[in-house]
This record gives sequence, C-alpha cells and structure tokens, in this order.
Amino acid sequence: MMKYAAHIYLWTDCWADSEVGLFARAKGLGIDLLEISVGDDVKFDAAITKQAAADAGMGIVIGPGGQWPDNANLSGDEPEHRQRAYDWHRQQIDLAVAMGASTYSGAIYGRPGVSLRRRPPADEYARTAEGLHGLAEYAQQAGVQLGIEPMSRFRTHMVNTPTQALKLVEMADHQHLKIAIDTYHLATEVRDIPAEVRTVGSRLMALHACENDRGMPGVGMMPWKEIFDAVRETPAQFVEFESYNTSLGDFGWQRGMFQNQCPDGDTFVLQGLDFVRPLV
Repeated sequence: MMKYAAHIYLWTDCWADSEVGLFARAKGLGIDLLEISVGDDVKFDAAITKQAAADAGMGIVIGPGGQWPDNANLSGDEPEHRQRAYDWHRQQIDLAVAMGASTYSGAIYGRPGVSLRRRPPADEYARTAEGLHGLAEYAQQAGVQLGIEPMSRFRTHMVNTPTQALKLVEMADHQHLKIAIDTYHLATEVRDIPAEVRTVGSRLMALHACENDRGMPGVGMMPWKEIFDAVRETPAQFVEFESYNTSLGDFGWQRGMFQNQCPDGDTFVLQGLDFVRPLV
C-alpha cells in the first residue's frame, strides 16, 4: 500500500528537539512518514526524535538538505573532495540508524548548488558511481535505504532527469541504490514525465508530488493522472509533499522560492492528499 510523506519544510526551516510535535501533527493530517533535512547546522538529539516518531506511529526519512562540509562532493575533480563527501554521507547513514530513519536520499551524487558551466570530465559518472556503490553497500549493511534524486539544471549539472539517474545507478551496480523523482525538478528538464517514470521502473523508490511552481499538486500544469498511471506500474513506496513554508520570514526566499505557494503546511498537506489519493 502506498504511504504518504511530508517534508518538515512545510512547517519549519530547521529540525530541532523542540519540533518533535510535528510527528503527531502530521499523523493527524493523514501522513505516514516525515522527511527531515539533516546537515552540519541541524542540531538535535537523535534518540528524542526516534522516540517521538515511535510514540506517534510515524516513520522517518532523511535527506541532506542542511549544511554540507566545504568542498564535500562525491563527483568532484579532487579526490580529497570526493572522500570528504563519502565520509560525510556515511555519517548521515549512521545518523539515520540512530534516529530510526528508514531512508537516506537526495542529490548525494554531487553537491546541490554546484552546476558546472563547462563540459564535465569524461570520468565524472564513473568515479561518482564508484562512490555510490560503496555508500549503497554501507547503507545496506546498516539497514537504511539509499536513493538519489534528479534535480534541475539550477541545482546540478549531473543528474537532471530520471534517465540520467538510472544510468548512474546502473553504473554504480548495486541493487540497494534506488531513485526518488521530484516532479518540480522535472518540469524544466523532461518533456514526458510519465515516460521517465516508466524508464526508472523497478528502481523507483518515491515520488515527490510538487507542481511546476513547487505548489501543492493539482493547481498547476503537471499531467497528474498520467504520472500516477505510470507510478502504479512501479514499486514506489511513498508519495511525498514537499515545498517551503513561505510564511516563515525569508525562508522561502533563502531557498529560491519567491512566490507564496505554501503559506500553511497543514492546508498544503490536506489539499494535496485530497487530490492525490484518488489517483493513487
């Protein structure tokens, strides 16, 4: 049965021990999983988070949406930069175990915000695949699901489409490595989103259901019926609602969202669920 997830950024700009009430809040809205962005600037007690999720009957997934170490880049030109990223991602997998998270997923193949304005080195995919293979093996032994997510050209030059993600996953050659698709990122990158979903096929782990403007699904330009027709042909485990709460001061602006697409996280989730459930 498909589960439903929501990102903490619908309600808060940073996870902390004081935010654990979000588990019960999200559960009450009909959500099964909460995605928490982790990073060096995100300070919390993993045990407190784990217990609060258990008490609320909620699952956790995490992604590296917080601060990364300088130059940590699994696809970087410099070997020490690749090693720094590899070691850091292993630490996040360890954190996932400590906080009871089932999944660690994101643009871990590179460094979000780094988009080369030149042709990348010919061996960029090969050396990145090597690092991903090692991380997938580590995650499998830790019991944490590992996923990569294509992002738009404004965030990375490496993996902009699901087809590219599949190529990298196949080069990494590890069955534990999966793919999450965010429809917002695909809006500028692919012409046939359902076809891309089918291309990923058995590797699809999750769908982040966002409109072309990062708004709630159902109010924009996405061909949702066709998208979910394709998703139902895959083993995708959850549909996630993700945006940035635009009522939190400058948070939306800091994240590059300048319109008021998410003034209230509860409304975003409730209306999103009303729209998506019949399609799922």
